[in-house]
Amino acid sequence: MMRSHGADAPREIYQFGEKGDKIYDAIEKFIHLRYRLLPYIYSASWEVTASQSSMTRALMMDFAGDTNALDINDEYLFGKAILVCPVTEAMYSKGTDWFDFWTGEKLEGGQTVSRETPIDIMPLYVKAGSIIPIGPDVQYANEKIWDTLEIRVYEGTNGEFTLYEDENDNYNYEKGMYSTITFNWNNTEKILTINKREGSFPGMMNERIFNLVLVSKNKGDGMNKPVKYDKVVTYKGQKIVINLR
Repeated sequence: MMRSHGADAPREIYQFGEKGDKIYDAIEKFIHLRYRLLPYIYSASWEVTASQSSMTRALMMDFAGDTNALDINDEYLFGKAILVCPVTEAMYSKGTDWFDFWTGEKLEGGQTVSRETPIDIMPLYVKAGSIIPIGPDVQYANEKIWDTLEIRVYEGTNGEFTLYEDENDNYNYEKGMYSTITFNWNNTEKILTINKREGSFPGMMNERIFNLVLVSKNKGDGMNKPVKYDKVVTYKGQKIVINLR
């Protein structure tokens, strides 16, 4: 579900000009980003249901040991991987390494950074060790099946991500009709393990493509597709171990 909230003001995208206008294009860009992040968002939503997690996370929830993060009220985590910094002033990055989502540039944590923010950029930083699935370009949520996903790996420390899927439009997941695929990243060995799929549901894909990219500056950045993926694997539900050196 995606809703635009406000009071007594029209908010449809066509109220802000037309394609080619800076404001219209900026809004359209973030709508497309939301759709491409649906595999991540849907999996994060499952964490809320299954593990009492939270989609929007105050920094103290994940960085309780960082005293500088305890009183930061203008940044938040979207899921457990993406740090969102609405534009106000110079921002503080927590004590781990982070990647600028838009450029792929790696930044050392524990510092205050300033970033140029044109109208179509909200600062987004991805925590080192994160694994984020990127979906296809779509005009509505289930326009295309997720038979091919880009899997972005942000190195720097070990990491894990569980991709959750179900029938999308009913409550059968409450009866156990869903599947999970857990990805593990071994940073020392540069090994990505895609584990055996757990569970099943009607209409589940038995075979799919994962396009793997080890994110770096100008590779796996923003909404751009890499010129070349580090590895392309066909996944049939069984464990696969991939070396990304």
